[in-house]
Amino acid sequence: MTAIITATELAHDLAAEAPPVLLDVRWQLSVAKAAGAPAFDGRAEYTAGHIPGAVFVDLDRELASAPGERGRHPLPDLAEFGAAMRRAGVSAARPVVVYDGGQGWAAARAWWLLRWTGHPDVRVLDGGLPAWQGPLSADVPVTAEGDFEPAPAAAGRLDADGAAALARAGVLLDARAGQRYRGEVEPIDRVGGHIPGAVSAPTNENVGPDGRFLPAVELRDRFKALGVSGDAEVGVYCGSGVSGAHEVLALAVAGIPAALYVGSWSEWSSDPTRPVAVGADPQ
Repeated sequence: MTAIITATELAHDLAAEAPPVLLDVRWQLSVAKAAGAPAFDGRAEYTAGHIPGAVFVDLDRELASAPGERGRHPLPDLAEFGAAMRRAGVSAARPVVVYDGGQGWAAARAWWLLRWTGHPDVRVLDGGLPAWQGPLSADVPVTAEGDFEPAPAAAGRLDADGAAALARAGVLLDARAGQRYRGEVEPIDRVGGHIPGAVSAPTNENVGPDGRFLPAVELRDRFKALGVSGDAEVGVYCGSGVSGAHEVLALAVAGIPAALYVGSWSEWSSDPTRPVAVGADPQ
């Protein structure tokens, strides 16, 4: 099973007798929101037009819990997450396809959460809504309650200590923009820089100009150049566990398993006792 699906494949699957559950997770990072100002409203965009049959999922409220010491997008309460997924029609035996506005970060967060909590068949629409060539609908579908019960895996998730250890013993990739990794700018969090030992690997370099993932062979070559050889465990972090999920998805496309540090830099940097490295050198 692949981690992504093309728009053509999705159109075919939606026309089948047993179509996948379709989730719309339009969201985008907002510096204004981090400062307490109003932000992008994905629900309004969903209401204006979505792929027919799609159910809106709110990243901030259903794919994360309230921001705090554990970061800006900490793990959601799993009971509440499961209830939200069941309301959206998610069942263990039915495939799920997730899409967003094209950046891919929010869809990847939903993909990662569902996969980590045990759903066996979840894919992301490659290129998001802009890749969809079919009609859009303003109708909100009436969905039957699903039966999905989250069962988190023992592997696939890192905490702060685990991320620090992996930076020393394996490969820890930093999915943020290079300027934030180097500590040249930090528009959101307390301090700029990176976890000592982490390697800069901006996730936007995993996609082409159209927002679609590079071919798997090109992704494998990219990650190999960053030190991902297959001989060591791989982990990813970002600002708050959203764009990092996109890099975990890119690694999955390349056939490389990786864990996500969900708290990411927003959690790490909130504790002044944790070390911070700056500059282009991982150390």
